[in-house]
Amino acid sequence: MNDQTSRKPDQPLPYALIGAGPMGLAMAKNLLDQGIAFQGFEAHSGVGGLWDIAAARSTMYDTAHLISSKTMTEFTDFPMRAEVAEYPSHHEMKRYFTGFANHFDLTRHYMFGTEVVQATPLGDSGEGWQLVWRNDDGSEGQGVFAGVLIANGTLSEPNMPTFKGEFTGELIHSSQYRSPSRFAGKRVLVIGAGNSGCDIAVDAIHHGISCDLSMRRGYYFVPKYVFGKPADTMGGLIRLPMWLKRRIDGLILKWFVGDAQKYGFPKPDYALYEAHPVVNSLILFHAGHGDVTIRPDVDRFDGKTVHFKDGSQAEYDLILAATGYLLHYPFIERELLNWQGDAPHLFLNAMHPVRDDLFVLGMVEASGLGWQGRHEQAELVARYIKGIASGQAAAKAIKAEKARGFARLTGGTKYIKLARMAYYVDKATYRRAVTQRIKSLKRGME
Repeated sequence: MNDQTSRKPDQPLPYALIGAGPMGLAMAKNLLDQGIAFQGFEAHSGVGGLWDIAAARSTMYDTAHLISSKTMTEFTDFPMRAEVAEYPSHHEMKRYFTGFANHFDLTRHYMFGTEVVQATPLGDSGEGWQLVWRNDDGSEGQGVFAGVLIANGTLSEPNMPTFKGEFTGELIHSSQYRSPSRFAGKRVLVIGAGNSGCDIAVDAIHHGISCDLSMRRGYYFVPKYVFGKPADTMGGLIRLPMWLKRRIDGLILKWFVGDAQKYGFPKPDYALYEAHPVVNSLILFHAGHGDVTIRPDVDRFDGKTVHFKDGSQAEYDLILAATGYLLHYPFIERELLNWQGDAPHLFLNAMHPVRDDLFVLGMVEASGLGWQGRHEQAELVARYIKGIASGQAAAKAIKAEKARGFARLTGGTKYIKLARMAYYVDKATYRRAVTQRIKSLKRGME
């Protein structure tokens, strides 16, 4: 499609959709449902995004699995097969997204092995965008599009902290980790105890000489199973005020998890749900068996010795920083995305306050949101694009609403000040807001 020579003169300009991970695929499906022309771009050779461990920018590792159950994660109109495990591996998720793309005939709308390197508006909203892309063979292409839909994911740009001193062993970010064999014969320190950090620490326990886990703050630990069922399938039928939900869920965690502090984990300095909990029972199991030592935050490096902020020290051969990721949209100027702090400030985490031709998909996190919650975001955007083009009153109302100013839909929760929490929302509040606007756009088309 170089220079868009295949487009007929009387055809409307297509939208450019960047990314063929799960969010990009959800957006592609909804664009087709609404009859909106688009051209997809994907840097890798196939679909799946980070779930394809073979992709150059994948952050998967061999032992990675979903931390949410399949029934709470899957697309409603494309359920996972009955024989798939309740917590699927990344291999199964890659198969799932490939099946989704094939079922809805999405791949023919993509240019694979094609990385968008620049997106520039040609004027105000509605005047088009110039895109430049680079193919795997080094050649470049360019074209003009009606708008840009960014769905390149949120977990590809490592957030690597700086440390005082120098470590003379091996220092890597979790994005570089693939196989537990990397830990063979090594004394390992994992810095960061989020979901990936705890997963990888368990790998290091089994395959390394020793494993320590350095934590800056405490976490709430959630078991994968409660009463024999995936924990995220329990409850949710009745919407409770947050103070009551915290009390009930906190009691359940005490029953099934106990007091993590007795294993050396620090006590969280925030309330339940003010940060993403760790869905991992194995790290507590191993801590209870003395297989992992919990360390405080790092103070400095000195050769292979790490000094911690409590005055203790230990020697290591390999340090793995499981310190998360930063939002990364290198092909577009930051001011165009209305960045505020660690994330773009967008209406419903997706829609630009002024422009109607620029959207960011998938820049939303919430406990239990799943892919269906993201599919709803994509449906809203597709219906909005169609509604604005046709002059629909419901779309105009949304346009006016986002132009007036808005707040992130936290449901009153005060999330801790971390980059990864900068686009966190309350699931119930967010889904209700999105689905209400979808309904208004549907009624407007009747």
